[in-house]
Amino acid sequence: MALHINIEDLLSGKAVESNRLDYKEGWNPDAIYRTICAFANDFEDMGGGYIIVGVKEENGHAVRPVIGIDSQKIELIEKEMVGLNNLIQPYYQPRLFIEEADAKTILIIKVTAGERRPYKVPDCVTAKQKTYNYYIRYNSSCIVPKNEYEEELRSLANRVPFDDQGNANIKIEDISTSILRDHLVAVKSALASEDLSGMRLWSILDQMDLTEQTPDGLVIRNVAAMMFCEHPEKFFKYTQVEIVIFPEGRVRNPNNMIELPVIKGPVPQMIYDTMNALKVNVIRKNIRKQKFDEHSLATFNYPYQALEEAVVNSLYHRDYQDREPVEITVEPDKISILSFGGPNHTISIDAIHEGKLLRSRRYRNRRLGEFLKELKLTEGRSTGIPTIQEELANNGSPSATIETDDARTYFIIDIPCHPDFREEKLVLNNENVVKDVVKDVVKQLSERQQYIIDLIRQDEAISAAEMSQRLNVTSRTVQRDISELKNMGVLVREGGKLNGKWIIKIE
Repeated sequence: MALHINIEDLLSGKAVESNRLDYKEGWNPDAIYRTICAFANDFEDMGGGYIIVGVKEENGHAVRPVIGIDSQKIELIEKEMVGLNNLIQPYYQPRLFIEEADAKTILIIKVTAGERRPYKVPDCVTAKQKTYNYYIRYNSSCIVPKNEYEEELRSLANRVPFDDQGNANIKIEDISTSILRDHLVAVKSALASEDLSGMRLWSILDQMDLTEQTPDGLVIRNVAAMMFCEHPEKFFKYTQVEIVIFPEGRVRNPNNMIELPVIKGPVPQMIYDTMNALKVNVIRKNIRKQKFDEHSLATFNYPYQALEEAVVNSLYHRDYQDREPVEITVEPDKISILSFGGPNHTISIDAIHEGKLLRSRRYRNRRLGEFLKELKLTEGRSTGIPTIQEELANNGSPSATIETDDARTYFIIDIPCHPDFREEKLVLNNENVVKDVVKDVVKQLSERQQYIIDLIRQDEAISAAEMSQRLNVTSRTVQRDISELKNMGVLVREGGKLNGKWIIKIE
């Protein structure tokens, strides 16, 4: 079986947070099974972890080149693991992957959060007299929980975050193979070259831990629909982003408003589309010369990275059982992003009001966060708010403020406009302003998007299917690029599918 993420990204810690990685120089079943137990208990809702065998660790990082494992011993290790898995109570089976790095063979033991936690295992699985204990992950170590920690671990019994739960309503036909393949290509997974048709799709989803075995059969987990379904709102009502602009302010003139098209689709696509909409309609840049300095100083009304972190957080931590959209309100002095539900009760109200670091012990969507991390859309746990505040400070903007209620049913973050850009009334959709912004955006187009524009210059009636063939990518990829180009104001469609044509707005 192949990993669903790239082995180099795993070893470098780019795709997975360091506290979810455990390196072992060789096959040591006693230490390895204590780690398996700790990851399966998933005490802090991290989503489990990876044990990498055949790699030395130094200061939390893999030492390269790797040591490797004797390939002739792998079959014996696989057989030994079959017996050792039976020692975990209740029974738990991790996944074993054989990978190559630095021309050496290494083993990857992937441990997902167990559905029947808490788990316990013998302190020494190889000893004749076995003493069982629970284990949890504490920083980068595996410890036996005591007192309130053990009580809290027991309280997690049969509690699985919503995104990791199986959903019998999601059918295999609901999973878009083109979206799934695009994701696998993006994370440089070896699975990207696999056949995704028929029963093979079930196998790929299973390898990615996106299925759950129930008494009624195999079902697909909610996170699979959040990530790889064209219409996740079919299962999670009002999974969408709504952007409303009040040029004079929501209080001053609530009747003067501009509603942008509702944004729907899989979570990563909603993030991309939302940022494109804000980039075109809202974000502005000012460049000014500095005295006695040859370098110019660039400031933004809203730094892109701060907005992106806030948008990602709103969809990452959203309660997908709540029938409320993510609402983004743009006013002359701020952008407000509202999502439901609110921050976990393990975060103090003082920390929320302080608005610096929101460190949660429990995560609502641990698997969704894992996928967003792999796509580099989020850096990891508890990093969003600090990144937002840092980006605002670097831009010379005031700090963002956060609001919630005592019941933690909602979360609002207000991102203030840079003082140099504040106006009594927002000037939006002005042709010159829009052109300047779009021209700046065009410089950031991907190579594939630029090629799409070149194809349209050659044939303004070219279809998306023809572009797909010319580019040797899936039609879904082309449609996504076209959607981004349209949101940026670079491209518009005039007429229908049969007789219509593309128009490039900015040359």
